[in-house]
Amino acid sequence: MTKSQPSALLDAPPRVSSCPTYTTSAGREAVELAASAGLTLDPWQQLALEHSLGERSDGKWAAFEVGIVCPRQNGKGAILEARELAGLFLLGEQLILHSAHEFKTAQEAFRRVLMLVEASDDLRKRVAKVRTSHGEEGIELNGGARLRFVARSTGSGRGFSGDCVILDEAYRLPAESLGALMPTLSARPNPQLWYASSAGHVDSLVLRGVRDRAIAGEDPSLCYLEWSADPSAELTDRDAWRQANPAMGLRISEEHVARELSAMPKAEFARERLGLWDEPAGVDQALDQTAWLACADPRSTPADPVCFGIDVSPDGAASIAVAGSCGEGLTHVEVVEHRSGTSWVAARVAELVRQWRPAAVVLDVGSSAGALLPELEKAQVETAKIAGRELAQACVAFAALVAEQRVRHIEQPELSAAVGAARRRRLGELWAFGRRGSFTDISPLVAAALAAWAHAQAEERPPQIIDVWESE
Repeated sequence: MTKSQPSALLDAPPRVSSCPTYTTSAGREAVELAASAGLTLDPWQQLALEHSLGERSDGKWAAFEVGIVCPRQNGKGAILEARELAGLFLLGEQLILHSAHEFKTAQEAFRRVLMLVEASDDLRKRVAKVRTSHGEEGIELNGGARLRFVARSTGSGRGFSGDCVILDEAYRLPAESLGALMPTLSARPNPQLWYASSAGHVDSLVLRGVRDRAIAGEDPSLCYLEWSADPSAELTDRDAWRQANPAMGLRISEEHVARELSAMPKAEFARERLGLWDEPAGVDQALDQTAWLACADPRSTPADPVCFGIDVSPDGAASIAVAGSCGEGLTHVEVVEHRSGTSWVAARVAELVRQWRPAAVVLDVGSSAGALLPELEKAQVETAKIAGRELAQACVAFAALVAEQRVRHIEQPELSAAVGAARRRRLGELWAFGRRGSFTDISPLVAAALAAWAHAQAEERPPQIIDVWESE
């Protein structure tokens, strides 16, 4: 299959693209129709319509499937609106189905298209009926052609025979919904299936499959266009911002993106603004997420003696975790504190030491947490310092606890997110937790692993008798 090239140079061409060759295209007519209704499309939006509405020599669509993926608020919704107007008023399609994961999204899309239709005398006079009842939203023309808006479910689309199905919010598209909607196209002479989305999440399996086929370049009926940054780019790289956001300077300002970078969690910024996909679980994933979920117990608590672990992420967020026995050879782990910055850590650890009198407070002296040692010493907190091989041993031991389901936790979002993001990075013949391919902060997990390791070491030592009166 040959990949078609843009008809004109764009400031931000799609980074990932694969489109079938075509003889002619209805894209230009679709662009002109949209303009007549007051919808003026950007060059990148026009490009998407040119490629997606490419036609073979027999007049049928060159692309049966179309994928449009780019960060939010760039204007991919306008591409869908132009496609729906074309299908309804230009291409002679009898039924167009627009579905979204949530009905409020489908309802908003309906309102935008209706505003365009009502703004054009030529289009408005061809409308026979507008349905506004909840769940029945749609436009019907005098000749019977219909545009319907539905929320996705395993039953949505059943009983219909559509010419075009648009799957908005495709990152939330389950296989069951696709199975319900795909057969609606089977009896039509020239059908088309659209996926529109921002970057995929870990569980975006259907959309990821579409993307994988596009990257392989072996599907002769798939048109896929993705605007995203190079995964190796720094979050602060403004050229990467422009590469991922074709509407930069048009409806998205650099100033606002800079604000997003400051306010949003790094993983969210990477996905939602740079278009970087969440990396799926693979052979280098550090922990078994299924086993981790099985270790959840909302009633679990740690018993004395406890140990605390401290870790600091490369981005400057810090975590304090606790570990202690919770009966029957099980170890409870919990994040006590997880905040941005590090100025608060020493005082908080000192407070925990006074409250719990832990068997140990441990940190990796070779990591960013090592910079906390002067402040911890000022706060009179005695720390156990590990590095290198001992850090790897702590990570490997924690992975074993999870795999054997000998750890318990209370399902804290920050800890579970770190478990999902952590990858294995080699340390000699062992490995430690790393975050390759992800911007998620894994310091909650590292702190928990250090605390669990220190607790295991403390259990192996003979118990010490403490004179409570002297310690006061």
